[in-house]
Amino acid sequence: MIRGTKSRRLSSALLVVAALAVALGCAACDNAPGKPGPGPEVIDPSALKDFDTLYAQNCSGCHGANGKGGAALALGDPVYLALVDDATLRDRATNGIPGTMMPAFARSAGGMLTAAQIEIIVSGIRSKWANKGALQGVAPPPYSASEAGNAGRGEGVYGTYCASCHGPGGKGGAKASSIVDGSFLALLTDQELRTLVIVGRPELGAPDWRNNVAGKPMSPQEISDVVAWLAAQRTPFPGQPYPAAATNPAGGSK
Repeated sequence: MIRGTKSRRLSSALLVVAALAVALGCAACDNAPGKPGPGPEVIDPSALKDFDTLYAQNCSGCHGANGKGGAALALGDPVYLALVDDATLRDRATNGIPGTMMPAFARSAGGMLTAAQIEIIVSGIRSKWANKGALQGVAPPPYSASEAGNAGRGEGVYGTYCASCHGPGGKGGAKASSIVDGSFLALLTDQELRTLVIVGRPELGAPDWRNNVAGKPMSPQEISDVVAWLAAQRTPFPGQPYPAAATNPAGGSK
């Protein structure tokens, strides 16, 4: 009888020791190297639905915080939003602009965003920053040109509306930098040049099509013509910092 009691006590003690060992082992696992600490769960990127976060992660690097502009034009500019429609915004976000700095963001085009997320960005830009009174009742010129401009006439248009800031020939002046720089022109399509002429860059002090010359807004034809002149200034090899070195008969450069 005594032996049985001792045996049961020993078994109970062993069970307690085993339980403590398990508890200590679990505690050690909680502190194991590489185990994530406590914190919020990681959200599936495709489940993100907040406009501010989507814009900050995908758009602000070029278009600036709160749409105020940066390397690219300000998406929060009410004049720009009065010029473009949602279909244009959606297409730019979905497919990007080939040959420029604007990449495609849609998964269908190799990006990371779902169609629903792009729709959130487009509707958020419109709802947060558009202003129906931005144009003060004046209709903007057409977003796209109905016919090609004339570069010859465009040179005169440039002299009237642009030279006071960008200097003779577009090579830069006291108020603004060169607008015919080969690298600059290589990064923009003709449509982007047209958009810039119409909308300006107010965050950089560049006025829109109504305010280059006081009381004399640019006509749609003048906009098309100056864009044609700018496009004609593109160089065959943009970004080359100097002319190709001439070679002498001996094969060296001079």
